[in-house]
Amino acid sequence: MTGGRVELRGMTWDHPRGYEPLVAASRQYADAFGVEIVWDRRSLQAFADAPLTGLARSHDLVVLDHPHVGRIAVDGCLLPLPFPDPQDSAGVSIGGSLESYVRDGSLWAYPIDAACQMAVRRAEYSGPVLTEWDRLAVGDPGSDIRMVTPLLPVDSCCLLMSLVASSGEVTLPRSEKEFVSARNGIRALEIIKSLYRAGPSEAVGWNPVRVLELLACSDEFDYSPCLFGYINYARDGFRPNRLIYVDVPVFRGMDMSRTILGGAGIGVSAATAHPEAATAFARWLSSEPVQSGIYLESEGQPAHRQTWLKAASDPRYAGFLDGGRRTLETAWTRPCDPWFLGFIDDLCDIFPSFLVRDRSEEGFLAAINRIYRHHCGLRSQS
Repeated sequence: MTGGRVELRGMTWDHPRGYEPLVAASRQYADAFGVEIVWDRRSLQAFADAPLTGLARSHDLVVLDHPHVGRIAVDGCLLPLPFPDPQDSAGVSIGGSLESYVRDGSLWAYPIDAACQMAVRRAEYSGPVLTEWDRLAVGDPGSDIRMVTPLLPVDSCCLLMSLVASSGEVTLPRSEKEFVSARNGIRALEIIKSLYRAGPSEAVGWNPVRVLELLACSDEFDYSPCLFGYINYARDGFRPNRLIYVDVPVFRGMDMSRTILGGAGIGVSAATAHPEAATAFARWLSSEPVQSGIYLESEGQPAHRQTWLKAASDPRYAGFLDGGRRTLETAWTRPCDPWFLGFIDDLCDIFPSFLVRDRSEEGFLAAINRIYRHHCGLRSQS
């Protein structure tokens, strides 16, 4: 505290969507309430999988990915936050964003950014897009569509779960011995391998931002069927080519996709010297007036449902908020049990070999289930 003014330090992630709205909103908050917030950044990969315990010791506020809440509930590195008024909770966040930060009856972060895996095309492209996953499951690489999919290991893991959930298998893990069923797991792996064959082999090392940059800055590709969406690329002038988000393919006989929910929430460190000030800022940042105002206007990707509805017809944002809303409304929430992030880390270590070495789907699924059993503390069964 300096001269009666409270100073807070926050940690976010290193992309304009991750830091520009926070910096702009913090400046507005300081002018209005006399609370200064300084923001540090970490990489997208660290945002996804780095432990939060150390960050919570050095920061008052932490922007986090919701799968961390299982570990947070165990180690207590963040403070439980007041729930929104029950009368307002249905309209507070889009899809399952708010619920994804609840664990053991406590709310560990307020949703400020909503995302899921979506399909996207270049605005000027009017050719075919993929409408059914089944086409890829039978080995058709979609050669009539210039498409590319980010297959960095963590994105491949997310795509696997999105495909399984979109098949109707929404309860994961399936059992104590199987993370996914053989039928849906093998079909999902067949599709991922077809996507790998349809795009450049280098995509095994590409994340969503790399693919969005390719779509937005070159004419090499026209379409991506499944990646985590970024609102920035749907805005005129952000990059040379404007992008439009569209429905993700579905499986034949299914009326909707269930792609994996992403986004970000803001939590308050249990070690902060200013819990009331930090909590007040977090709640303010997630409120509709802020989400619909300075947050959205400063490269932010809002989580508030009313912002999505109000701004869906605004040409500056419609390519994302209107084009991606159906997919986000039906997005699927991945597990947040304490074992889950370690399981994903180990799965990421072996996923490239499935694609690059052309391992069999059956053998790779068996490896997935062995890793799952290990992380659940069960004896591996070969």
